[in-house]
Amino acid sequence: MGVEFGAVLKEWRQVRRVSQLDLGLSAGVSSRHISFLETGRSRPSRGMVLRLCDELEVPFAQRNRMLSAAGMSPAYAERDLSEADMAPMRAAMEWTLKRHEPYPAMAIDRHWRLVAMNAVSAHLLAGFEVQVGDSLIDMMVDSKGVRQVLVNYEEILRHMIARLRVESAHFGHDPVLEDGIARMEQRLGEAVLEVDGIKPAIIPAVYEFGGMQLSFFSTISQFGSAEDIALSELRIEMMFPADEATRLALEALAGA
Repeated sequence: MGVEFGAVLKEWRQVRRVSQLDLGLSAGVSSRHISFLETGRSRPSRGMVLRLCDELEVPFAQRNRMLSAAGMSPAYAERDLSEADMAPMRAAMEWTLKRHEPYPAMAIDRHWRLVAMNAVSAHLLAGFEVQVGDSLIDMMVDSKGVRQVLVNYEEILRHMIARLRVESAHFGHDPVLEDGIARMEQRLGEAVLEVDGIKPAIIPAVYEFGGMQLSFFSTISQFGSAEDIALSELRIEMMFPADEATRLALEALAGA
């Protein structure tokens, strides 16, 4: 068991690009002890496994993997939002989505699958045949409709690739996210990024529907102090109008 744990520990230390010395200093142990843990000469306590996970910022699901590799029971569960003890969090998510109207908002998981969305999002995404449970990565890559109406498609795709890289690195190079990155890069092809002058404060996504343009920027919210795997990975993305014309159009849509 110790050797197996050591392999997982070394894997995450290398993912985070941390030396044995640096990890030992931050965790309050010697680099020699880290080396012994990685080679299996020493076995960790449960507290030490979790301490090392804290220092390496290991996601909860992978912390369970490290505990299992050390011969210990998992510390984190992955509950469904429909479970009774998740009712307060589910209510908070639904409240946030609803109160954000007349602007679009949605909840997505770590793989960018739709968990929930408000009525405005459902209306805007209806033309792309996207429903709860579907992947927004698939939508961006495969939907011809998105490419036709998203005016700055290539620009937004580049921003998504950058964001996916950060998220994938956090999860230890998640295969689903890595596949999404590769597919998006393939979709971009040889498109050249033109850099000229200082960039604006934010790059909005600009959609054109029947001659009318809607321009959005977004913010992301997450649950604080989450100790559940699924809850820690859930994000609520709220879109805001990037110009006055979009704000008026959305308010008119809500009134109708």
